[in-house]
Amino acid sequence: MRMVDIIEKKKAGGKLSKEEISFFVKGLVDGSIPDYQASSFLMSVVFRSMDDEETSYLTEAMMNSGDVIDLSSIPGIKLDKHSTGGVGDKTSLSLMPLVASFGLKVAKMSGRGLGHTGGTLDKMESIPGTNVYLSEDDFKRQVRDIGIAIVGQTAEIDPADKKLYALRDVTGTVESIPLIASSIMSKKLASGSDAILLDVKYGRGAFMKDVPSARHLAKTMIAIGRRLGRAVRAIVSGMEEPLGRAVGNSLEVIEAVETLKGRGPSDFVELVETAGGILLTQGKVAHDEEEGKLLIRKAIADGSGFKKLEQLIASEGGDISYLENTDKFQKAKFAYEIKATEDGFVHGIDSLSIGHAAMLLGAGRSRAEDRIDFAAGIYLMKKAGDQVAKGDVLAVAYSDKSDVQPALEEIGGAYCVEKEKPSLPPLIREYIRQ
Repeated sequence: MRMVDIIEKKKAGGKLSKEEISFFVKGLVDGSIPDYQASSFLMSVVFRSMDDEETSYLTEAMMNSGDVIDLSSIPGIKLDKHSTGGVGDKTSLSLMPLVASFGLKVAKMSGRGLGHTGGTLDKMESIPGTNVYLSEDDFKRQVRDIGIAIVGQTAEIDPADKKLYALRDVTGTVESIPLIASSIMSKKLASGSDAILLDVKYGRGAFMKDVPSARHLAKTMIAIGRRLGRAVRAIVSGMEEPLGRAVGNSLEVIEAVETLKGRGPSDFVELVETAGGILLTQGKVAHDEEEGKLLIRKAIADGSGFKKLEQLIASEGGDISYLENTDKFQKAKFAYEIKATEDGFVHGIDSLSIGHAAMLLGAGRSRAEDRIDFAAGIYLMKKAGDQVAKGDVLAVAYSDKSDVQPALEEIGGAYCVEKEKPSLPPLIREYIRQ
């Protein structure tokens, strides 16, 4: 078998066999297939795509390119959740402790932020002492003992994805649903959970820019799960404006804590309740999503979700006094107010601009090696649908930097204010099952 023949076959629109795709992934990882051939293969997939069967073959080969965690020794249904990324998306920090508070097992591997999107690991590390890197044995032990672990992906899991991700980023081959789906699902499946909920974002602050694209990606990933024997469901949710009001690492942790104490912003609470209701259904705790939603509300009201978050952070070495008293989080040196320049209603907030501005303030990375300022970020005082008067504070930007004018201008430009009251789309557009 020759790689050039596989490239030619896909370039001509042919369907690749499981053996051909496995040959490619094996050669990619062991180095026998050079980057220039791998890049050519990726471009052929971008132009010719893959059907669900090919995408499943690619996902399975990537999943098996490194370690696959076996959680079968842990009793009960193991659950995982994945978001395709966005601005202000701190969902895992509120949602997963709520789910685990019902005795379900949450085994989650998360990532770091890059560009305009934030990472769960960075948010957790803004809590002093937190160590998000556990050995596989410690990961399993923590899931077994307290029902939840949220950790960083080890180097041994899915090395094929690491190589492909780096190549796609520099060869203009990011925008391909089979490649996106196999990247996400290979990591999720290698992490060992039985049931997975996908939150596929669409809008300016997401990779998928519209509902049909997000739906296509969701259905592709669900098909992969079905072929590989996993229970996968998905919601399609908006990222036209940031989720919640806080954007930035410690700011988002504080908002996640406030949500678990019953004081969260309405859009974020809606997402947590909906996703939690589905996960409790997948975990056989609730008969249907509506019952699950009610149970999630109960776990917020009685504080059990917050107690489980404390248990999670304590088990990973974090100082839970910061959760009990969020005033302890380090504050940024400077706070800058961005004010409305006219009367009207907020019609939208460009998530991409807010995410980029947060990165300029120090809350994110433009390169993987950049250092993050945990206290930097943006708090949105006004959101879509709110009425504003000229001079009202739209947002507050926090940073240790004194020269942040480009970021402040970007935040101001992200707000669209018009005279008429807007009609806003629902946050959650679709719920897709297997």
